[in-house]
Amino acid sequence: MKFSALRTLILAVLVWSFLSAAAAGDHFAIAVVDGQTGRGVPLVELKTVNNVSWWTDSHGIVAFDEPGLMNQEVYFHVRSHGYEYPKDFLGFRGVKLRPARGGTATIKIARLNVAERLYRITGQGVYRDSMLSGHPAPTKKPLLNGLVMGQDTVIATPYRGKIHWFWGDTERVGYALGHFGASGATSQWPGRGGLDPSLGVDLTYYVDDAGFSRPMCPLPGRGLRWIEGLMTVPDDKGVERLVARVANHRDLGYAHDWHLMLFNDEKEVFESVQRWDIHEGHDSAHPFRARVDGVDYFYLYPNWRVKADLKSLVELANYQALTCVAGDGRVQGKETEFDRDTSGRAHYSWKAGADRLHSGRLRELVSAGKLKPEESWIQLHDIETGAVVQGDRGSVFWNDFRRRWIMIRSARAGEIWFAEGDTAAGPWVYARRVVSHDSYNFYNPTQHPFFDQEGGKIIYFEGTYTASFSGAREKTPRYDYNQIMYRLTLDDPRLGLPVPVYRVRNADGEVVYLLRERVEESGAWESIEGLAFFAVPPARRRTGLIPIFVRTDGGHTVLKAGWDVALSGRPEALFFALPASGDDSRKGIGGLWQCIARTIDGAERVFVLELIERAGVVQVVSKEGETSGQGSFENGRLALRVVEGGRSYSLNASLRERKLVGDWSDLDRDLKGTWSADWTDPLSDQDKSHAVVALYEYRRDDGQRLYSTESAVSDPSLTRAAEPLCRVWKNPMEVLVLDPKARPVPFGKQLGIGATKD
Repeated sequence: MKFSALRTLILAVLVWSFLSAAAAGDHFAIAVVDGQTGRGVPLVELKTVNNVSWWTDSHGIVAFDEPGLMNQEVYFHVRSHGYEYPKDFLGFRGVKLRPARGGTATIKIARLNVAERLYRITGQGVYRDSMLSGHPAPTKKPLLNGLVMGQDTVIATPYRGKIHWFWGDTERVGYALGHFGASGATSQWPGRGGLDPSLGVDLTYYVDDAGFSRPMCPLPGRGLRWIEGLMTVPDDKGVERLVARVANHRDLGYAHDWHLMLFNDEKEVFESVQRWDIHEGHDSAHPFRARVDGVDYFYLYPNWRVKADLKSLVELANYQALTCVAGDGRVQGKETEFDRDTSGRAHYSWKAGADRLHSGRLRELVSAGKLKPEESWIQLHDIETGAVVQGDRGSVFWNDFRRRWIMIRSARAGEIWFAEGDTAAGPWVYARRVVSHDSYNFYNPTQHPFFDQEGGKIIYFEGTYTASFSGAREKTPRYDYNQIMYRLTLDDPRLGLPVPVYRVRNADGEVVYLLRERVEESGAWESIEGLAFFAVPPARRRTGLIPIFVRTDGGHTVLKAGWDVALSGRPEALFFALPASGDDSRKGIGGLWQCIARTIDGAERVFVLELIERAGVVQVVSKEGETSGQGSFENGRLALRVVEGGRSYSLNASLRERKLVGDWSDLDRDLKGTWSADWTDPLSDQDKSHAVVALYEYRRDDGQRLYSTESAVSDPSLTRAAEPLCRVWKNPMEVLVLDPKARPVPFGKQLGIGATKD
């Protein structure tokens, strides 16, 4: 991941200040840091050979003071979810240290997860080892806050100038059971008295007379009260109010009832304003606001919405579901019927009072044979393997940096996945796993869009770290059943997911192929006939991909592949795809080369060349896709002229077994030397996925072209080209579910938000 020089400097200062402060303490301070960022990594286990474990705190620190083990070599096994320490020659992952009081040590570990683990937010001892080592903590109560030992499932939203946080079941210090009435806290905005989210969240709990986090949702009788979504709306006097949907459960499956509850700012509790006689289980919601035809809606989920006013929130009949269930949209088990188009495909539309098609309902309908899996409105697939990602809860919010809706979603125990959609309803197809926790669980994740940084390039999300519903054999001390924050940088190449390429009928009746940006610009949402396939947009172009350009032949749209197409006029590519043959990058001189140039006096410079070769003509392609050099390749000999930084260089080399060896010279100065290069496979795991398929061109007698990932079609008027044009990612969905009218409403412009972030 990429971080600014200022952020790197701050991290270095923090590590230096920690080591300086720890030197004066009574403990041996061990800092475990991320090898990429230098930042301390929480939740790292250091275990001695006699199986005694210490876990790093939220600064990545262990304060070690073990009688009998000081002032001698001690071996520590190093282990952490989503991180890795290198193996030694016997296969052990660990390090030998010599603990001494007042001493320090630093261990660097490699991050495997795409997302970076930052800190624990709730529970006891968040900065325990930091405090023991004399290192200051960023929060006011770093050891115990609100007498909270553990908290389940976070829901958060801005309200009246602060961020309001609520959780489910909450564990206490003084007894084995805590309370089950939903707990709450507030924090200040970052930059307005609050912490930068990269450092922590400083919570002020709503507490009882004993100082323990108190129930925020009092209701008659016994029950487990779980807040299912927070929204801010103006009341009839125009005053901003905080509203929550609350499930009142008997157990994990059955709810006594549900309530719409309004926050009483004087009493600092929620009060019921509407009871609903519904009994289905909870499903954590993180509403976002969107404007449809000039009207603001709360989307509690991408496929369930209600107008954003208090009156509409009260009546269940006002809630609309995006559904393919026929009639009133109510699911009737095996008797359920579906709306279908003329081709027999399930047709989705918004219906008031209809049942929401959550994952559980979709699975039931598929199991009953009433709906095919390919007809579900959401179908996440692993971009690396093409396998279906089975998951449930998460959040969806608009992201300015990606210019798309992004989803943070859980799947198998401990896994968090990132996906994006052109509209709030999707298409949700390809996803990347960004977090794993081995056999441990990490559920009910949500992004916090109010923490977005650098225009949405950096996002923050958290979830509940727990042994529950997992294969974990032991509970992690202090961390179990608590909230952990992660950070994700959205320009990470591993998040370069392919996007939909739509088949659109233009005003002339011609079939054209467009990405979302062009569909939006031309107002062509209603003219989409289908989702043809997935490909990489120009903004995410990377090594190993070839550009696909739009050309016209006899008045018909034609797609052409390759850099040579761009030589005339340098048009922008429609999309990028993989070469037609998976072996193309291994032939000739084309591909990615890791190079080392040496001067006569022995100085070295490392650089990378990406070469494109067509019929003996070689081009050097820069990161932006512009030609920065050219030459020839004949009889195993490469001759290049490269321009860089205003200077011209000559490079000559021979190719032998995927290795280049030759000499170079600076044409502007009297400098020369030797150079060598090794071919590097530019393809990532996602490029080798089963989801990657050939894209074929089909032609009618009148010259019209169609492009399909099917190797044969039933239409006899179409003739297929002998060779594929390129390789793309297939569309596994039989339905096209879109919600293009839903326009994101930024936090700063949302009606009722009392204070917004700069």
